Amino acid sequence: MNIAGTIDRPFTHDPQKQAPMKPSTYEHAGSAPEDFTTSGANDSRQNRNREMQLIQEALARAHMHERQHAAEQERRAVRLATARRMQRRAERASKRARRAIAMAVMQ
Repeated sequence: MNIAGTIDRPFTHDPQKQAPMKPSTYEHAGSAPEDFTTSGANDSRQNRNREMQLIQEALARAHMHERQHAAEQERRAVRLATARRMQRRAERASKRARRAIAMAVMQ
């Protein structure tokens, strides 16, 4: 059984396999193109897919940039904490040395 399909239920959803649209007899001349090709629809679909892919890439790039920025801030915070810890250790060693010198001078 070979059914061509209707507008509501087309035989196929692939635009390239559908019959080309022809102008009807009751339309004015020039109101519809003489031969309808689907290359424009395919081009717009490809452009849309490309744009969607570029949007995903841009989002991924922004996400990675944000993660790199957060990691760099974390590294800076760790370096600052380490520097402060070393500074406190050096100050305690300096106090011990001054105290030892003062004890040596007193005797």
